[in-house]
Amino acid sequence: MPIKLAEINSHVPIAQQLQQETGPVVLINTFTVAPEDADRLLAVWTEDAAFMKRQPGFISTQLHRGIAGSSVLVNVAVWESAEALRTAFFSPEFQAHVGRYPDSTVTQPHLFEKVAVPGICVA
Repeated sequence: MPIKLAEINSHVPIAQQLQQETGPVVLINTFTVAPEDADRLLAVWTEDAAFMKRQPGFISTQLHRGIAGSSVLVNVAVWESAEALRTAFFSPEFQAHVGRYPDSTVTQPHLFEKVAVPGICVA
């Protein structure tokens, strides 16, 4: 069964974001899964992250897991450009892996750019 996609912003879906010629970009992808599937999701994500790490334009990734028994995981990945992420994501090798996620998985990917706020954070 294909992984279920839930858009964070229905006005700007991930497919539209991946077409932008901009970078660097930060992918924030929330995974929600049944509690009994959390360890399997972690194993599949680890394999996918190892693949992505080898792709041109990949900079870094960090996975976060909810506490107190939460089965929500959040991936924060940095890419040189939306184009680099798009190329890696739509590669046949990566697409072949998508079906390995547990059936209960719902993913919410969204792309972001850093924002400069004077005195608080830099872009």
